[in-house]
Amino acid sequence: MFTAITQSQIYVLDQDEARTFYVDVLGLDLHTDTDLGFMRWLTVTVPNEPGRQILLEKPGPPSMDEATAEQVRELVAKGAMGGWLMFTTDDCHATYEKLLAKGVEFTDEPTERPYGIDCGLRDPFGNRIRFGQLFSQGG
Repeated sequence: MFTAITQSQIYVLDQDEARTFYVDVLGLDLHTDTDLGFMRWLTVTVPNEPGRQILLEKPGPPSMDEATAEQVRELVAKGAMGGWLMFTTDDCHATYEKLLAKGVEFTDEPTERPYGIDCGLRDPFGNRIRFGQLFSQGG
């Protein structure tokens, strides 16, 4: 059966802006940025985790017609697409402070929860992102 998830996808409205945000601001690694002719294939990975790519896809052909793409763009901008990312970090508070200093706007400050400490933000397009410092088994 399945052994790993190798690619996930979220919609972004501007791939250049997405590349800057995910690589330069969040510190992810650029994996692939290539023009396939029918679309731009733009993927990023968590540093030292090249086996799990996130496709930063612009709504449009070949996966949807222009009318559908416009509807998807409107939903993305509202933060209503339902897509989100969850990252882990060794120090939630330090990561929060570092990103705050870079101008990232947060939706939730670091908060202790039963599973660890986490917080939330949105990317420039409305996608929800959370990162957390997970407690070891047993708390």
